[in-house]
Amino acid sequence: MIEAHHSDRPYSEGRSNDRHNGERHHSDRHQKDRLHRPVLVLNASFEPINVCAARRALVLILKGVASAEEHSNLEVQSTRNRLNLPSVIRLHDYRRIPHQTRALSRKNILMRDRYTCQYCLKVLPASELTLDHVMPRSRSGGTSWENLVACCHHCNNRKGNRTPEEANMKLHKQPKPFSLHTSRHLMRLLARSDEQWRKYLFY
Repeated sequence: MIEAHHSDRPYSEGRSNDRHNGERHHSDRHQKDRLHRPVLVLNASFEPINVCAARRALVLILKGVASAEEHSNLEVQSTRNRLNLPSVIRLHDYRRIPHQTRALSRKNILMRDRYTCQYCLKVLPASELTLDHVMPRSRSGGTSWENLVACCHHCNNRKGNRTPEEANMKLHKQPKPFSLHTSRHLMRLLARSDEQWRKYLFY
């Protein structure tokens, strides 16, 4: 009887551990999603100048570079305590922002295209999007603002090493460089789902 009871414990504990691990994985995934939420960045003058991920915003606050002007109703767990996620942060020192296009990067392409696949128009998290060369690189297509678009993995695989016309796929709009106007327009679009941003944006 003792041996049978002892042999049952690992099975019971195993099921309990599996359930606990599943709940922890679910919690970790939600925390990761929260850390990717957009945060409005203000200059020291309260002028809106950028949008960054909540993770980056927390780093700037903890380094003493910025302060939270507005908080969301979400929290994340650190190793020591729980932290309120900011919705709007303001830099302590004034930063001169040159009126020129941004650096070409995956992040800026996704922001320019509003995290929307430019073929099927699905809005997706950054992790579920890739970059597509409209004119394939194997056909002398350049890595430039005018030849890169946000694309979901399904459409990217479907298009393959072809042009949109050859793949019978419609490109939503011709890609253009990320300008200051594009940046401000993106902020206003994001403000539609975050009321705390609106008083800092000029329409």
